[in-house]
Amino acid sequence: MQFDDVILGRRSIRGYKPDPVPRALIEEILALAMRAPSSMNTQPWNFYVVTGEPLNRIRAGNTERMAAGVPQSREFRTGQAFAGQHRDRQVGVAKQLFAAMGIARDDKEMRHDWVMRGFRQFDAPVCIIVTYDRVLDGSDDTPFDCGAVTTALVNAAWSRGLGCVINSQGIMQSPVVREHAGIAADQVIMKSVALGWPDETFSANAVVSERKSVAEATTFVGFGG
Repeated sequence: MQFDDVILGRRSIRGYKPDPVPRALIEEILALAMRAPSSMNTQPWNFYVVTGEPLNRIRAGNTERMAAGVPQSREFRTGQAFAGQHRDRQVGVAKQLFAAMGIARDDKEMRHDWVMRGFRQFDAPVCIIVTYDRVLDGSDDTPFDCGAVTTALVNAAWSRGLGCVINSQGIMQSPVVREHAGIAADQVIMKSVALGWPDETFSANAVVSERKSVAEATTFVGFGG
């Protein structure tokens, strides 16, 4: 693919074929992603790539604990709930997805099922857990750098015909994730990325989220006119 085709064509994929993804292809994608810039070349990121039975155990433990009301235990800071225009955008994409899936506003069962899909890593055949070195905890640059490498990862995957969705639901129960992914004590769990071959029959995969315009997002200074 050309660069513009990747950037303009990529979508968040929430429905996957069960087909396995070759390890060599994932290694190729990660090698591309790790060309992302980082502050003073610190490269704070690490990846735990999970599939098969270990991933199934993470899915089960995550969903069971969340359904039982166990408080979430995300390790990276969560911040405040969205409000104002940011909440409006969050609600807007949810409306797009629910409309695509035919989920009515008052259909509590289907809405609950949608939430549980997130806790199951959207049933993707692969989950990539992004961590950073604990010694850098508290650094402002580190989450910025991890965001850069994760963006590069999902774009590299798309260029190879694979889909991804970046999510936090899949790592809500960090003790479960740590146990079954074998995450080292010197790492902090930041995000998870569901990865696999897109299921083109899954309606939500066709959703293209609305974006702010350049005019809305940008202030040009010193350009004249």
